[in-house]
Amino acid sequence: MSTQEIRFSGFGGQGIIRCALITGKALALYDDKFATMTQAFGPEARGSACSAQLVVSDSRVLYPYLTKPGVLMALSQEAYDKYWGELPKGGILIVEEQLVKVRQEHPDLRLYRVPATRFAEELGNRLFTNLVALGFLTAVSKVVTPDAMKKALPGLVPDRFLKINIKAFDRGYEHGLKMQSEIASGGSA
Repeated sequence: MSTQEIRFSGFGGQGIIRCALITGKALALYDDKFATMTQAFGPEARGSACSAQLVVSDSRVLYPYLTKPGVLMALSQEAYDKYWGELPKGGILIVEEQLVKVRQEHPDLRLYRVPATRFAEELGNRLFTNLVALGFLTAVSKVVTPDAMKKALPGLVPDRFLKINIKAFDRGYEHGLKMQSEIASGGSA
């Protein structure tokens, strides 16, 4: 990996910005990479469109904005509709399966549907959806190591919720590994 670009997207209140902060911290402090983050969100705090962009590199990042994201995590329909077309052939498209209806086939993309909201609800609160999705992204993209992601959580999630956030991350990560295994044996995402 020389440079990799990731767009996290959804709506305000889903923890989209936090996803990028956690991933950037994990890469820069624990995976010996360089990372820059930019963010965009609507004037409303909750419910409006929200995205965070992360540029990751083995060397200094000279241009901090996305030019061609290789990974898109879309946790809302609006995010999917707006950003999926930016992905190049072979790009990774991760969608929240309960919140996003994929409107067409994407034969040139690696499309993954993750039941992040359902898994979060099973853990006790849908607020953990973002950590489930991060675990899944970590497993299928291989951009960052799971150990680095877990080390990055303290300080970015409330201390009293650290254990459950790690559990949510692990749930998503395990599901991602399972999907990778099924694909390798001839199944589909």
